[in-house]
Amino acid sequence: MLTLYHVKPTLQKLLRPLVRHLAHWGVTPNQITIAAIVLSGGGGLAIALYPTNPWPLLALSPVLFVRMVLNALDGMLAREYRLASPLGCLLNEVGDVVADALLYLPLALVPGVSTGWIVVLVVLAILTEFIGVLGLAIAQHRDYSGPFGKSDRAFVFGMLGLAWGLGLPLGPWQVGIWSALSALALLTLWHRSRAALREVTSCR
Repeated sequence: MLTLYHVKPTLQKLLRPLVRHLAHWGVTPNQITIAAIVLSGGGGLAIALYPTNPWPLLALSPVLFVRMVLNALDGMLAREYRLASPLGCLLNEVGDVVADALLYLPLALVPGVSTGWIVVLVVLAILTEFIGVLGLAIAQHRDYSGPFGKSDRAFVFGMLGLAWGLGLPLGPWQVGIWSALSALALLTLWHRSRAALREVTSCR
């Protein structure tokens, strides 16, 4: 299933020189993972404190891009420099879910944005990542299939933040947008659930 996760190898190739420097400086994957959580928390806090100000919304897209870079960096450091650890695995999976919640839930405070739809999408995002991890628990294979995985959510919310920050009139279209995103999230859940069940079958 098509997903922006497929561009990750290209991003990793561009980041490899930076990864070498980070390893030389003694930076650990866990430090980068925590930095991504803190960044998301800061972005979400800015939106929560200033929900009527356009700047936190305009900053949402850059924050999500930097977070995506940090997520790529911690994985590359862990794999390529043998810095993986059980704590790092836990931080990586829990951190993604926590970072999503910290960054997306405050959007419910923005005037004109539906609180209910934001909560629904965050819950679906949590379930999506949980189902993805099931593949890892069952057969050592983490499922990242789309069409609405972490990278796709980041792109969509970044664009929505940009639209809200610029004051574009999305009001009449929001129900359709939220419905479509929820449908994509449910489709992603179905794809990942099917993959996990297929792994269970193959283990018997």
